[in-house]
Amino acid sequence: MPETLSELFHRAAEEYAECAALMHKVDGEYQSMSYGELGERVQRFARGLSALGVQAEDPVAIIAENRPEWAVADLAIVSLGAVNVPLFISLSPSQIGYALKHSGSKVVIVSNTDLLARSMTAMADDPEVRYVVMDPPEPLPDRVMPFEGVQALADESPMTEAGFQDARQAVEPGDLASIIYTSGTTGEPKGVMLTHANFTSNVFAAQDVLRFGPDDTLLSFLPLNHVFERLAAYYLALSQGACVAYSEGARQLRDNIRETRPTMMLLVPRVYEVFQEAMESRVAKVGGLAEKLFHWSAKVGRERAAALNDGRKPSPWTRLKWGIARAVFVDKLHAAMGLDRLRFFVSGGAALPTETAWFFHSLGLSLLEGYGLTETSPVVSVNRPARFKIGTVGPPLKDVEVKISEAGEILVRGPNVMLGYFKRPEDTAEAIDADGWFHTGDMGQVDDDGYLRITDRLKSLIVLANGKNVAPQPLENAVKASPYIAQAVAVGDGRPTVAALIVPAFERVATWAREQDIEVGGDPSELAAHPQVRKLLKGEVERLTRDFAEYELIRRFAILDHDFSVEAGQLTPTLKVRRKVVAERYADAIKSLYGAD
Repeated sequence: MPETLSELFHRAAEEYAECAALMHKVDGEYQSMSYGELGERVQRFARGLSALGVQAEDPVAIIAENRPEWAVADLAIVSLGAVNVPLFISLSPSQIGYALKHSGSKVVIVSNTDLLARSMTAMADDPEVRYVVMDPPEPLPDRVMPFEGVQALADESPMTEAGFQDARQAVEPGDLASIIYTSGTTGEPKGVMLTHANFTSNVFAAQDVLRFGPDDTLLSFLPLNHVFERLAAYYLALSQGACVAYSEGARQLRDNIRETRPTMMLLVPRVYEVFQEAMESRVAKVGGLAEKLFHWSAKVGRERAAALNDGRKPSPWTRLKWGIARAVFVDKLHAAMGLDRLRFFVSGGAALPTETAWFFHSLGLSLLEGYGLTETSPVVSVNRPARFKIGTVGPPLKDVEVKISEAGEILVRGPNVMLGYFKRPEDTAEAIDADGWFHTGDMGQVDDDGYLRITDRLKSLIVLANGKNVAPQPLENAVKASPYIAQAVAVGDGRPTVAALIVPAFERVATWAREQDIEVGGDPSELAAHPQVRKLLKGEVERLTRDFAEYELIRRFAILDHDFSVEAGQLTPTLKVRRKVVAERYADAIKSLYGAD
């Protein structure tokens, strides 16, 4: 059993040499790349990186959308024993700069000129950094090479093909494979160190649950720097000879599904919700017989799903009705959507609404919710295609131990648990105890069948509906730097964007209003409700958060007419915000902020 990512891939490249490994759009049509061709490109790119001076243990950053070059670069990096540092394409120059400097990356691989400009701005004070661009500009700036140019360096590289084989075989399971920067709750992001063994142990454990073969196609939509997509829809797929097709993005997702007819997809809950909303809206507009068939089929499908969810075989009458529903409507719906080959969807990255899960299962589309963290490589547990329980995240994978602490926190131990946080030994010691248990920061319960249910979150991280993590404290601290803002609490867990509850610095705002000849009364509620005050605070929020990533920005906010207080229970005695209390106390205000979504 291969214990390194390089061996995992190269063994698959030999076994499935003639099979399609990757598919991507070229001139409006999907074209495939075989395992054999991918293996050749990986070998040449690795030798080209070696010619640029990349050696084992060297960090190499990738900032790019999902595309074949991402896979080539990643597999080349890990085959050399170097370390992949993948970053989100939405990061600002300052955020890119932090990760590159903290990791020590001296080679940065980007997809386009915009990301090149952001990276070069971030690293303007370091003349030793080299850049590789997949879609290069003309003319090329100094220290910048085209992606294909690196592959061409293989012909001049001192590393021969035999030398490449020696290098990849020298990689050890315990060697560092990747540093993935995640949002910290109180400051700078933490670099999660994952080894080859972390990844491969999770791949083989997941193979027991999610089996693929050369006839399978996985449509890759979530960013590959997200460990959930990287493991499940990339390493797991390629290790079993499946084909990974790249989506062109959210706007083209439906078309891409019809074009590729995937057998499996990983998506975050918000995407499933959008599918549900669009389907229900479309059916309502069509009306007539189609609408009646849709609702009848969904009702029968829910009866069937309820039996399966309880571990029971559907009754003969339910099976008969489901057979009729499939023949007259459901199978046609699947074919029209490009889902006639689908075996299952997997949901992760945030909590999946139970009604959305029921909706998909009622239409004969298996939607399996799982749970994991970057620190666990990432899969801890997942529902099984043959035995699911809606509202749970399934039983743990093989060799992954889960227990609930006395405080109710989910603890995880196993070969998938990270090496630690890069250059943060204190944080590592706090996260992984002396017995090897990783403290997830999530609250949960395990039922009598061993299925895990997430009940609450100890961490203050906001997990958006698209799976992105947002650290609220840096955002709140930035906003509170305004002389006109006294307090701010960021919200948005499970929502599409970040919002905030803002308490003005009433005296300062009142003084500003008088200076602007704006008539406001002495009552804080009048001040909070005035449109000019709102305009002032909006400008302050935008000014003070401009260096944050696009997905972290506060898109909407409510202005409160009173302070948070210890007496009201919104603050601890040490004046820390009780987020759960605030969320409950201002639930209506928060709901109104998202009323249009």
